[in-house]
Amino acid sequence: MRRAAFPFALVATGFALVATGCRDLRAPGGATASANARADSAAPGPAMPVSSAGAQVAAARTADAQAIGSRRTAIVAAVERASAAVVSINVTSTREAPPRSPWDFFFVPEGARTVQGYGTGFVIRPNGIIVTNQHVVVNATKVVVTLPDGTDLPARVLGEDPLTDIAVLRVERQDLPTVTTGHSTDLMIGEWVIAMGNPYAYLLGNAEPTVTVGVVSATSRNILPTAEQTGLYLDMIQTDAAINPGNSGGPLTNALGEVVGVNSSIFSNSGGSVGLGFAIPIERAIRVADEIIKSGSVRRAWVGLDVEGAAAMRNWRSQGGVVVAAVTAEGPAARAGLKAGDVLVEANGRRLRNYLDWEAVKLDLHVGDGVDLSVRSGGGTVRRRIVTGDLPTVTAEKVTVLQDLQLINVTPQIQAERSIRSDRGALIFKISPQVSRATGLREGDVIVGINRSAVRTASQVEGLLNVRSGEVIRVYVEREGQITFTDLVFR
Repeated sequence: MRRAAFPFALVATGFALVATGCRDLRAPGGATASANARADSAAPGPAMPVSSAGAQVAAARTADAQAIGSRRTAIVAAVERASAAVVSINVTSTREAPPRSPWDFFFVPEGARTVQGYGTGFVIRPNGIIVTNQHVVVNATKVVVTLPDGTDLPARVLGEDPLTDIAVLRVERQDLPTVTTGHSTDLMIGEWVIAMGNPYAYLLGNAEPTVTVGVVSATSRNILPTAEQTGLYLDMIQTDAAINPGNSGGPLTNALGEVVGVNSSIFSNSGGSVGLGFAIPIERAIRVADEIIKSGSVRRAWVGLDVEGAAAMRNWRSQGGVVVAAVTAEGPAARAGLKAGDVLVEANGRRLRNYLDWEAVKLDLHVGDGVDLSVRSGGGTVRRRIVTGDLPTVTAEKVTVLQDLQLINVTPQIQAERSIRSDRGALIFKISPQVSRATGLREGDVIVGINRSAVRTASQVEGLLNVRSGEVIRVYVEREGQITFTDLVFR
């Protein structure tokens, strides 16, 4: 899967100018054909009715109006309704990149490189609130929004959610045109949809959005996660409307000009559109945007159970649902009476075929929402209701060390939430970019040992890091299920 925001190689398409031949209407001897026609008309014959010049003009205007009316289709009206709220986004960001040549070791600073990226967004509130994809603005140091009239405005990122691939920007401008939101839940397979954006913006000097048209190819599409994919692309709208690099974050509208999705990704071997584009349902995008506007982040709902993953997908027909692999003690699922080995057949009226269907249900839950389940357990089918709660990492006590390092004690609940193998240690909940670069530590690492001392709680770490200047200490961490270490020197 490719995201549609990244630059690709330019493919030049040739345009041939074809001159249409004009037949020479001159008659032999220099006389024109029209003159001959007039001479012919002077011959005796039946009288022809002659209309007035005014009537001819009126008839021509009526014909023109009819022609224009036939060209003004529903697609044209939809584009006029939405395009004024579509903006281009220019992003300067820093990204980690390995050296590409031996010269890079000497002339390029280690690690970070400055990258220019381009995407699209759309205005959802007249006071300058813009929705786009998170992958468009990831690691952004500078964001510039260009309005359709060419006006450039500096923008700030109000918040971003990698899991849903939604980000919210704000520009200091009032009374901006906004889109009208529709519904993705009633989309019909085969109905017209319109993708708007500014593809290949780095090659063009235009600010107004471009338009591609296609149909809804499918709905509720679940894209299998990959190693480099940070988001979950579930319940997606599939379309054959061309989505190209730079279209990411732009609106997908229906034939009424109502936004039904956020263009986000494509399947392609070439980097360009091959008719397999995907959009995030607008309901999810607006829900995430509203939470970001309110609190700066998304408050995730926790259900407290794990299901069998990709390995079990081939057996879903025989299992008839999603098998519960583990239930966290004292969590929401445990309180609802669920246990390992139960089979989830239906959730909130949705048939569960595999783990991606279950993840799609969870992705759209708020904290405190109920999940009504049909469960096959102990030879029969029962009903269960889970009331979701906050993630354990959100409610856990935080211990701050080195000023910019927040730690959490590993508990069974934390262990289950983050899929941690170690049953003791200190989870790095938050770390500043400066401390991360200086230490090699990352968010999500679990500190399990310092020098020869095992770390069981977060409060131990501060004491074990209290060393003399110049002393080298070795920090052991669990990272992605593996134990590794980093050596630190304090000055």
